[in-house]
This record gives sequence, C-alpha cells and structure tokens, in this order.
Amino acid sequence: MPTSAQLKEHYDTHGYVIIPGLLTPSEHADLLAATDRVVARTRSGSWPHARVVGKQFPPYGVGDDIWGVQHAMHPALEEPVFARWYAGDAVRGAAEMLLGCQDEDLQMELFNILVNPVRSEFALCWHRDDIKGSASEDEERAALTVRHYGVQWNTALHEDVSLYVVPGSHRVPRTAVQRALSNDTAAPADPLAMPGAIGVKLRVGETVFYNNNILHCASYSPNIPRATLHACMGDTRGGSARARNILQHDLGWMKEEAFRESLNLKGRQMLERLVRMQEEYHGKDIEYSLEE
Repeated sequence: MPTSAQLKEHYDTHGYVIIPGLLTPSEHADLLAATDRVVARTRSGSWPHARVVGKQFPPYGVGDDIWGVQHAMHPALEEPVFARWYAGDAVRGAAEMLLGCQDEDLQMELFNILVNPVRSEFALCWHRDDIKGSASEDEERAALTVRHYGVQWNTALHEDVSLYVVPGSHRVPRTAVQRALSNDTAAPADPLAMPGAIGVKLRVGETVFYNNNILHCASYSPNIPRATLHACMGDTRGGSARARNILQHDLGWMKEEAFRESLNLKGRQMLERLVRMQEEYHGKDIEYSLEE
C-alpha cells in the first residue's frame, strides 16, 4: 500500500488516485443492500430524484430510464448507512489527506449513486465539471489555475469500468484535437480515441478520487451492472468557492431538522459548514455544470 504522501503526490500530479479499503466487508454489504433498495425505488418512480438517460447535467427532468440517483442521504429514503459511511473516519481521513486540510475544515456536500441504465447505452461527453467546453484556451488556462477546495470520488460496490480520464489534464488546457473531441453535449463514440485517455478500472471496494476539472467522461451499458457511490466533500478554507458547483443540486432539504438528527457528531459539524455556505451564497446566480 502506498504511503499517504505517495497517494497525495499521485493525486496532485495526475488528477486522480485509486485508494482501496475505505469500506469494511460489512459496510460493503450494508451499502450495497441499501443501494439496491434505493435504485429499485427510483426505477419504479417512487423516488423522483433521478439522473435520467439523455440528460447529462442538472436539472435532469424526467425519463423512462436512469443512470443515477440523487440525494442518497435524504432522510426520506430511510437509509442512514449512507450518511454514516460518508461521515466516517475512513472517508474523512482520505479527504483530509488529499485536500491537505484538518477535520474541522471539512464541509458536507453531495452523495449520489451511479447505476447502469436498463434500456439503452448511455455516455457522458468529455468534459470538466466546472469549466464549460466552449471556453477558449485562454479562459481554460486561467480557470485551471483556480483552486476549488474540494474533492470528489467514486466508490465501486460492483466492479466498475465506466469512468475515463486524461491524466494530468487538470493542469493544462486541451490540445486542438482534445478540444475537437469534447463539448457539452456529444457522447464519445470511443472514449479511448481521446488523446491521453485511460479507462479507470475499480475493483469492488476501491475508490477513485479525482479533481473535478480533470478531462473525463463515462460510458454506461445496460449489460454491465453498476452500483457506484458518487460523492464529494469540500474544504471551508476556500470560503464559498464550492458554492456554484454544489448548490445547483437543490440542497434545501439538508437544512431540515430530520436530516440533522440522522447524522453523527462529525456529520452534523460538516453539515453546519455547508449551511453557512448556502446562507452566504443565497440569492446569487448559479450556473449549471457538467458532472459525473
């Protein structure tokens, strides 16, 4: 197992890093069972907060097939295992190590689930989450110098081969060829046609943490089961730097007492930091961004 310093160096240099062991066998079993229940509810239409096939970023609207479930920690789902794991020592420790922050800096953000559609193939375009595909080279170069004070991750409950990234692209603008193969709508015919691209293969229980401005895409097949925990966590030292990317997801329910009461102490402390950011950003325009 690499040291923490080696893991952080890989993350900083390549824009992503794979870390095993962030859930125990019993946590894996509990999370997978909860995921299966939530996905069944969402496919049936009884849970309306879905990522629907044909829509790559919020607002997702409605559709007859899904590629994800939003708001996994919502108390109405009655699946406390998600919040318990999110606020647990293993996940928080990994986030602190990669962000270079302290426990008291961590901010609660998003927890969603990525799943396979059941009716059709689906793919997300090559994109960066917080930089539009239409950005000029100069705009892109300037945006890539901005620190975003957050980290996001995918934890595989089944083996996962959906994500593709271009290592190191979180630091440099796209080349002309990369620009031609990426925009805000078109799914890639072949993800590996993107210069520098690799497929990220996760074994059961592994987690890939990645900079959300790494050039990335994803491919979904109805023939390959997917159950991947997709979440992010912020660093309050950035003030409201995370607001535009996070608050587009309609997180008003996280202010409700029922949600606060469902959390452990660490979870409540992280939630309080998110609520402060929501209040500071209240009334400002929120632009939608792409996301996997």
